[in-house]
Amino acid sequence: MTSSPDLHAELRAARPSAPPDLRARVRELAAAEPAPSPIHRLRLPSRRIALVALPAAAAIAVASAGVVGLSRSDVAPRSTAVGARAEKTPRANAPTSVAGASSSAQDSAAPTPLRAQQVSATLTLQVRNSNAVSNAARDALELTRSLGGYVVSSSVSTGDTGNASLVVRVPVRKVQDAIVGFSALGHIVSQQVNVQDLQESLDALEQREATVRSQIARIRARLASESLDPVTEAALRSRLQTLRAGLVQLRSQIAATNTEAQMSTIQLTIVTPEASGAAPASSRIDRTIDGALNVLAWEGVVALGLLIVVAPFAIVGFAVWLGRRLYRRREEERLLAA
Repeated sequence: MTSSPDLHAELRAARPSAPPDLRARVRELAAAEPAPSPIHRLRLPSRRIALVALPAAAAIAVASAGVVGLSRSDVAPRSTAVGARAEKTPRANAPTSVAGASSSAQDSAAPTPLRAQQVSATLTLQVRNSNAVSNAARDALELTRSLGGYVVSSSVSTGDTGNASLVVRVPVRKVQDAIVGFSALGHIVSQQVNVQDLQESLDALEQREATVRSQIARIRARLASESLDPVTEAALRSRLQTLRAGLVQLRSQIAATNTEAQMSTIQLTIVTPEASGAAPASSRIDRTIDGALNVLAWEGVVALGLLIVVAPFAIVGFAVWLGRRLYRRREEERLLAA
């Protein structure tokens, strides 16, 4: 059997020539073959298309993320409101809470004239630094004394994270002046004013006092005007002593209620930005970068999802293409070897 190299050599030596009829047929087919279209001439290899398409897609994704991030950078994050909400229709003897720094909130929390009420307020202010904390605390104490109030407790701490905590009492009729004055010492972080009605409790105490005084008066009248046996007289005198002790206690409760209704309690806290943990407002560049990164993250998630869906089909297609390529190569080798 002749080997392939020998066969090639014999074919080159023989130089077989095609018949004239075959040559004429080939010329006719070549003349009738249409010219390649411009689109076919401009067709690029798949490798060049991939080298151009992949960077272009990445550039488009980054550019779209930057545009979206820039468009969203104008929207500042909303801050969380601090404070309690006020009830629209407070019940009797129930505390009314009003949070906020507006004048309408302060007006709604103002004590009712000619009615006993317990008023308390909590106010948190933010100032620049620890020196401002000391100055604000000093001004708050001076304002308290000028309004006829006094200091219950005071704590001032200076340093990198300065803060101050004050508890003061001022007359109820001047509580609004105190809140307005304290609010001007710094930036209001939170504010809450509570008003609890004490008039019904005070009226009940005064009614009980009147009843006890009436009972005492009747017993004293019997002891002074009637001739009583020793047992009855002893019982009445014991009852009179008990009523007098109860009257003293009732008068003490009435006095304490009146005192509570006359003086309000204000808890004032002064902090620096470091102590309050307030984060500085982000710049537009930071918001733009954050928005672009969020968009890129979502684009990556979408691309990963598409890859997961397309990957099985791509693997099957690659396996089919590889199998056909190997099959064609083996066929060529077999034909050459024949």
